[in-house]
Amino acid sequence: MDLRKDADQIIQSALQAALPDTAVKKALEHADFGDGKLVLISAGKAAWQMAKAATELLGSRITRGVVVTKYDHSRGELPGIRIFEAGHPVPDENSFLGTQAAIDAVQGLTERDTVLFLLSGGGSALFEKPLISKEELESLTRQMLACGADIVEMNTVRKRMSAVKGGRFARICAPAHVYSVVLSDIIGDPLDMIASGPAYPDSSTCEQAEKIVQKYHLELTESMKQLLQQETPKELDNVETHITGSVRELCRAAECACRELGYETVVLTSSLSCVAREAGVFLANIAQFHKGTDRKLAFIAGGETVVHLTGHGKGGRNQELALAAAPGIAGMAGTAVFSVGSDGTDGPTDAAGGYVDGTTAGVLAGKQIDIYQVLQENDAYHALEQCGGLIITGATGTNVNDISVLLIQ
Repeated sequence: MDLRKDADQIIQSALQAALPDTAVKKALEHADFGDGKLVLISAGKAAWQMAKAATELLGSRITRGVVVTKYDHSRGELPGIRIFEAGHPVPDENSFLGTQAAIDAVQGLTERDTVLFLLSGGGSALFEKPLISKEELESLTRQMLACGADIVEMNTVRKRMSAVKGGRFARICAPAHVYSVVLSDIIGDPLDMIASGPAYPDSSTCEQAEKIVQKYHLELTESMKQLLQQETPKELDNVETHITGSVRELCRAAECACRELGYETVVLTSSLSCVAREAGVFLANIAQFHKGTDRKLAFIAGGETVVHLTGHGKGGRNQELALAAAPGIAGMAGTAVFSVGSDGTDGPTDAAGGYVDGTTAGVLAGKQIDIYQVLQENDAYHALEQCGGLIITGATGTNVNDISVLLIQ
């Protein structure tokens, strides 16, 4: 129980430190928006929290605004702002309605006006005006989620099917100036890939998109194949971009929380990008090396893993990562692995991630639950539910990748 208490405290401290409020206000406090109109558009999983910070600082200076965020990620009304909750990771009708409202809000602006564009991860699904049918978009999204493509590969293809991705929203805003504040959820902070870069020149090419389609054997309709050949904007002269917050800050916050609890702490990486199960096994291997130590140790890895769908269960990458570590730390007293998504939702579930310790494998075996079979079925949620291993935080208001931690007492 001490380990679980420590885990919960580390998670809470890290997420609180990663909230975008301070960072957004810092990015705006010296901004000069002139005397023209100021239109606020905020999209992504952290859209409401970012918009709240902006409205607190700018108040009535904002002419009008639109927020498009994930279901249950809004926390109430904001003055002068229309709020839409929509589907993620698969766009739905509300995604399209919210995005159209944003497009309508920036119509008729002049060179004297500014669009304050607050962007966070999840925007690829939430901020969308497709150039293909809803059915085609759903099929493409589900194929890419299932095949194990990473977020950069997914966004390279999705940009070409959209009227707002890949810099196209900035063109819609012209001649108004776009002041973009971006909360990064992609390793390395590539601005043209975060939420598929609606207001940033696109560095990817049609040739790269075609290779991704071939690599994963994606099934495209004729209209989708034609769009794949249409190039995205490579230059935008009406955009100023400020990046704020990233998984590095999340790792630093977790490191600080671990040290306060007395752990000798090592940040392994902020660029974890492999199959979730392999990352879990890797953390278990580190635990095995330090088995029997009389020191309190913490090992932290930030980033974003991927899941290969081989079954039809319920779960997410963080839950799979944690559960995959359980066999490797089985029977090891004072040892735990946990992994969470900073936005509070891991995959299509109500859990932020999962927690396992040296007792987990034994508890599940006693319930006739085979961990390897569960992972093959991608059903980590129900297995973790059976042993009290689900981590549930609710929507956090931020979105800066995932964090995975090994604790050894």
